[in-house]
Amino acid sequence: MPAPTKDSRMNVRLRAADDELIRRAAEQTGQSLSEFLTTAAIERAHEVLADQRDFVVHEGTWDEFIRLLDEPARPDPRLVELFARPQRITR
Repeated sequence: MPAPTKDSRMNVRLRAADDELIRRAAEQTGQSLSEFLTTAAIERAHEVLADQRDFVVHEGTWDEFIRLLDEPARPDPRLVELFARPQRITR
């Protein structure tokens, strides 16, 4: 099956040093510049949008989720002990 036709185009302006860096990275991966930029941009777009999506849950699941959020936090003895230790790094 032939690859889908690419019918959209993007143009970017960037500093010469950034251009060289991207070209070297594309070459290192064995991808064309276009493939490298497209892949990197799509991966980043998925990362950015991952937290922006709608999540659909059943009403009972939602009610349980809200109930758990409304409960007072229980202290974790390991965290209490960790934060009781003297700080090694000071500002």
